[in-house]
Amino acid sequence: MAPNHNNQKKIALINDITGFGRCSVAVQLPIISQLGVQCCVLPTSILSNHTGFPSYSFQDFTPHMHEHIDEWRKLNLQFRGICTGFLGSAEQISIVRDFIDEFGGDDCVTLVDPVMGDEGKAYGTYTPEMCGRMAELVAHADIITPNITEACILANVDYDPHMSFDDAFSLAQKLCDMGPSKVVVTGVEHGSTMSNACLERGREPFTVTGEKLGEQRSGTGDVFSAIIAADAVNEVPFRKSIEKATRFAHDCVQASIDLGIPRTDGLAFEEKLHTLTQ
Repeated sequence: MAPNHNNQKKIALINDITGFGRCSVAVQLPIISQLGVQCCVLPTSILSNHTGFPSYSFQDFTPHMHEHIDEWRKLNLQFRGICTGFLGSAEQISIVRDFIDEFGGDDCVTLVDPVMGDEGKAYGTYTPEMCGRMAELVAHADIITPNITEACILANVDYDPHMSFDDAFSLAQKLCDMGPSKVVVTGVEHGSTMSNACLERGREPFTVTGEKLGEQRSGTGDVFSAIIAADAVNEVPFRKSIEKATRFAHDCVQASIDLGIPRTDGLAFEEKLHTLTQ
């Protein structure tokens, strides 16, 4: 009898592997594992440290992604979740869209974190073609977690750093109309607070708010999306999951500040990982 590799819940995590700097797979894999879901990594690139440092080594994994997926196909792997992060080219976005078409389905929850830009601008590597491809990918997702900048790009809405909650909910509705049933627009700032504007199709919108601590840190969005993805696989209610992710990110930022961790080095999530299952 052939071995059954599908006796445990699994998430396919499609993101870059960064050796230092605590972002992408480096934070998402341990968080997903802590929440009781097996994490299977499909790399998009491999870096010595993330691109926020003055220098780094970088290897593009695009030429190897199809081979990687072929081997998973041979093993007949089945996933309860798919979680995507930064995608560095139009080709990678197309590969991921095809992956979702093949390995997704009614029993699989797909979370797309459309990592495209921040502070009102798309990243320099993101061309108009890539932004259009990302909008197509979002249409294949069940859950998306854009920041305000990314949400505005996807919805073709002018960026407003002081967006009201009503405007954020309107933006979330536009994104929901594109395909996803659950949308979290992150990083809605009001004074000393940082909020998430959340919408679940067919239900009233809601906000989850936390205290704003220090400057933005690398990998915070990756921590957030990993919790949401694993919770979705575990059938945790959407609002409870957002509250958990917001609280955990806040606690990790505070631990990082207490330890004097440089902003580039990300969140000291190791200090708080055990609290996710308490």
